[in-house]
Amino acid sequence: MGQVREQVTGARRIVVKVGSSSLTTASGGIDEQRVDALVDVLGGLAAQGREVVLVSSGAIAAGLSPLKLRRRPRDLATQQAAASVGQGLLIGRYAQGFAKHGLTVGQVLLTVDDVTRRAHYRNAYRTLRKLLDLGALPIVNENDTVATEEIRFGDNDRLAALVAVLVQADLLVLLSDVDALYTGSPSAPGSRRIPVVLSDADLADVSIGTAGKSGVGTGGMVTKVEAARIATGFGIPVVLTAAPLAAAALDGDEVGTLFHAVEHRPAARLFWLAHATTPRGRLHLDPGAVAAVVARRKSLLPAGITAVDGSFAAGDPVDLIDADSGAPVARGLVNYDAVEIPALLGRSTPELAAALGPGYEREVVHRDDLVLL
Repeated sequence: MGQVREQVTGARRIVVKVGSSSLTTASGGIDEQRVDALVDVLGGLAAQGREVVLVSSGAIAAGLSPLKLRRRPRDLATQQAAASVGQGLLIGRYAQGFAKHGLTVGQVLLTVDDVTRRAHYRNAYRTLRKLLDLGALPIVNENDTVATEEIRFGDNDRLAALVAVLVQADLLVLLSDVDALYTGSPSAPGSRRIPVVLSDADLADVSIGTAGKSGVGTGGMVTKVEAARIATGFGIPVVLTAAPLAAAALDGDEVGTLFHAVEHRPAARLFWLAHATTPRGRLHLDPGAVAAVVARRKSLLPAGITAVDGSFAAGDPVDLIDADSGAPVARGLVNYDAVEIPALLGRSTPELAAALGPGYEREVVHRDDLVLL
């Protein structure tokens, strides 16, 4: 089937994400044959001495049938109840399947906070790293039983990309019910498969919409492309394909779509700041401050800030906004609480030091804690 993909066959640490529709029946409940097929593929990787982290959706879908729910519920409380039932069934099935390959699984339930707040991020890394060191196979899912916004709007594709960055994976594989990225809906006349994506320029003719959205999952092709952008931006190649093609994809066959990674990984700290954080507030900048931050890569000083939005504490991430366009130009870790900043607006640091004391002669956002967007 053509040249073997060396980025795939040479990967030692692999994160695999599988969607709900690839694990469960259309009416809800676990599809044991599909789960077993995936387990056999991943068990084979582990037998080769490769490290595997599985990011698995499916908790809510797996809980539908046992609770006699005909379709995925819309209200949050019922979704969480279904997740509560389904997560245990799902991890139990995985544990049973991987045991046949001599593998122990470890359940890791995360919320977006766990991969966006720095302290939580480090804790998650230590747990995953230790599981891999002990020869276990981590199975990651969103903590749907307590999540709020994540269930209603989120998807595990972004979580998988952030987990891949977290463990510094060599490869991310996104498995769904669509076999590749297409220029349009796979069923549309004239739509063609895109075998390789070298850069965003290769996506110029792609109309992804929500192609591939199933009745039991929450993700479409948009979230998968965004996840691929996150991972490849950190130097991790991504393969997007259908779950039944997982074995061929991981053997390096030219199935699905391969997203090439950037050649040089950026600094992990700044990459985390750009992609894994949620801004807690916004600082509006005058044109001079925008030029200083963007063009000259300077720190943000109080004199260049025209307004402040949000409720945040010192050390939280905030977006820096071009006051003229209203668009964010950078993100950084702020050195002041939100309530302190209004009194600083438009004033120079020497002026503030003279009026308020030497503790105020500092940047609002230091350039070492700032990343351009």
